[in-house]
Amino acid sequence: MARLIGMDEAGLGPNLGPFVVAVTVWDVPGSPTEFDFWKTFKTVLTNTPEAGDARLHVADSKQVFQPKRGFAALERGVLAALKMIGHEPDSFEALCEALSTPCPLIPPASSTVPWYCHLPQQLPFEQHDLDVSGKWRTCCERKGVRLVAIKVAIVEAHDFNRLLRLYDNKSLVVSRVAFQLLRSVWSPDETETFIVGDKHGGRNRYDQLLSEVLDGDMIFRLAEGEERSDYRVGKSLLRFQPRAEEHGPVALASMTAKYVRELAMARFNSFWSNHQTGLKPTQGYPLDARRFRDDIAETQRKLAISDDILWRSR
Repeated sequence: MARLIGMDEAGLGPNLGPFVVAVTVWDVPGSPTEFDFWKTFKTVLTNTPEAGDARLHVADSKQVFQPKRGFAALERGVLAALKMIGHEPDSFEALCEALSTPCPLIPPASSTVPWYCHLPQQLPFEQHDLDVSGKWRTCCERKGVRLVAIKVAIVEAHDFNRLLRLYDNKSLVVSRVAFQLLRSVWSPDETETFIVGDKHGGRNRYDQLLSEVLDGDMIFRLAEGEERSDYRVGKSLLRFQPRAEEHGPVALASMTAKYVRELAMARFNSFWSNHQTGLKPTQGYPLDARRFRDDIAETQRKLAISDDILWRSR
């Protein structure tokens, strides 16, 4: 049995809310570089749904979720996948507990984030038919595939700012968080493994950054360029490429990261609207984030919430 790992992130651009990295880990038969995710699961999921399609929509989160189209497709896909590995979270807090893994760069979320210190946010947001999860599990068993784990790293604004001060580069923050998360689910010499992720800020070289989370393992550079950067470490092949969501495990990681971030933003907006009536919610992206920060300025002052907790400096 070989292993296939997909990595992706959500929320690098906004000034408000967390930055989230996710990984999905799969056991697959044969060579992991030749495993056809879409063909294997074509009866239960699709990356190009048609009207009335009952299959799960699994694709780049930007295709699955858009605010005007609603939350249902994104939530259904993530919750169906989590159900396959025994996770049925009934709140945002339970979801974070199930998905989070210790990361030396990021201490656990604490009471310093005030929007997480209130009543639990119940899940699911919308009602879904999750019977497809059982069909997906049956398909996995028939094809000799197993979803091993889904994990996330959630970087709140104050930790993001701290890492920016330390590294002075957003793409370095992405890489270091992503590789710490990857290392928590990956052992280079355990089994033949194919790891795929999107490029970090257009970066082409990753061997030096990878070496920081490896225990002296040799890193062999196979290719470095705009189209892809490939490395061999032990029994593992790592690939960084643009549009990595064409790989199903990366697409599911993209959706998971986006789902966690959107739930966090719902929690964030609920906190502020409870303290200030008539407040228009925000997704946290730069132009609207500035509008939102201006709108809440007086409330922020009254609640003594520092800019470092609220606002990501870049």
